[in-house]
Amino acid sequence: MNLSVWDPLREMEALLDRYGRPSQKALAKSDEKNFEVGDWMPVVDIYETDDDFIVKAELPGVDKDDVHVHIENGILTIRGEKRTETEDKKQHRIECSYGAFVRSFTLPQSIKTGEIEAEYKEGVLNLTLPKSEEAKPNQIEVKIK
Repeated sequence: MNLSVWDPLREMEALLDRYGRPSQKALAKSDEKNFEVGDWMPVVDIYETDDDFIVKAELPGVDKDDVHVHIENGILTIRGEKRTETEDKKQHRIECSYGAFVRSFTLPQSIKTGEIEAEYKEGVLNLTLPKSEEAKPNQIEVKIK
């Protein structure tokens, strides 16, 4: 008979891993629309300047050729896959996320979709979405009498 020390935290980690990551692709509902869900979800920052919207997605370990950006019906979709090494190794702990990912964002109507620029450098995808002229802030000086 083998004796082992019970470690409740190890069991908790296993439980969180099992329920924290989807085992297969599924569809999630959001505002009456279906969005595809991947095996993991990269973090994304979205901010705005006077002329552009900037989308910054952190994709560590993802090859540039495995990242695809699409715009369809006013929805920006970033899709890709982080591949694992296929070598036969004894694994002690796997905390990095692997597999397919999908992130979708609704774009404002004021984007010039034909002029979107993308740059991928050191695992970070930067998208620049230029605003149309109507959407840019316009100051009007009002003369006081």
